Amino acid sequence: MNSVDLAIEPAVSPFKMLSGVRVVDLTTSIAGPYATMLLSDFGAEVVKVERPGGDDARQWGPPFLHGESLWFLSVNRNKLSVQLDYGSPEGRRVLSDLIDTADVVVTNQLPGVQRKLELDAQSLRAGRPRLIHASLTGFGLSGPNSSLPCYDLIAEGYSGVMDLTGTLDIEPQKVGSPAADMLAGADAAMAVLAALHRRNATGQGCALDISLTESMIRFMSPRIVTYMGSGEVPRRSGGKDSVIAIYQTFETADEPMTLGIGNDAIWKRLWRAFEKPEVAEDARYSDNAKRRAHREEIVAMIQAILSTRPRADWLALFAANKVPAGPIYRVDEVVEDPHFRDRGVFYEIDRDGEALPQVGLGITVDGVSQHAAAPPPRLGQHTEAVMRAILAYDETRIAELRAAGTI
Repeated sequence: MNSVDLAIEPAVSPFKMLSGVRVVDLTTSIAGPYATMLLSDFGAEVVKVERPGGDDARQWGPPFLHGESLWFLSVNRNKLSVQLDYGSPEGRRVLSDLIDTADVVVTNQLPGVQRKLELDAQSLRAGRPRLIHASLTGFGLSGPNSSLPCYDLIAEGYSGVMDLTGTLDIEPQKVGSPAADMLAGADAAMAVLAALHRRNATGQGCALDISLTESMIRFMSPRIVTYMGSGEVPRRSGGKDSVIAIYQTFETADEPMTLGIGNDAIWKRLWRAFEKPEVAEDARYSDNAKRRAHREEIVAMIQAILSTRPRADWLALFAANKVPAGPIYRVDEVVEDPHFRDRGVFYEIDRDGEALPQVGLGITVDGVSQHAAAPPPRLGQHTEAVMRAILAYDETRIAELRAAGTI
């Protein structure tokens, strides 16, 4: 298959805020690699240590691009890949040498596996008081479920998000992206940043415990806290049961759209745009609580109006009147949107003549956007370079490791 036509960006220096920070990444799949990619985007040096066979996500496909998993390519830019059998005693010695040089270690192995391989925080931080150890697992390091394996799908089911996605006439729906993975990955990166900040003041590292399920549960806080405070159990409604009276999808004469009336001023602007200012002044609809009480009739009124014209007409009208509204895009439409193209959200990075697509960090610093400093690595691409430059191994030592199948 061919990738989407995007502008190829030259390799550039990433943001420098984490310059001098070295991260040893022992993770696979999505959440952990996403966490370390975020750190790399801010300038950390990430050494991705992969066991023989590589990161699980390297096998996830089709689709593949240039023979590689696009899922893997989406969360692994800016990293050095070292292939190392650290299940063997010799491999563990090499890994220990590498961790001696690190500021941060990130792992997503189950607690029992961490302890077996002596990669848990207690083992790795012994004699390394400045080391920050970040564990990213399905259920955390403690509790009855801590030994259970977990993927994004399982975490979404535990969180309640699937029960509230879709409508009651269909089965619960998974979110269309690996939400728990991405949220937990972002949480791990945020926690590492906070730990680095504290270490600068105290000289002490720490052990961080992040779980997919709890990150996803926190994502559900507005729904869960509402239940805890009211006793009302929400059910899936296709996104049409918001605490905001009018905050949902609508049909137009052609394509569906979204409309969010978040305050009284927007309510008035909506009806001025519809050239029906009398509705805005109706006392029955004067605040959000009253509008919620009359939601069904209000929705019917709005739907009747929106059905008369194409979506593009309404979006132009609402933009002119500062009424929050938008399209419901397919993924291809997201990538083609001129606003996000203008912002440089989507780009390609060249790797030996291959164009690899990327989604940018989405954060600018002093008006500058981050683009990849280096493409996602091939498995073991930097093994010997890391042995020489970081571990100062000589050629004899490297040859021994290669002959033993350790690297």
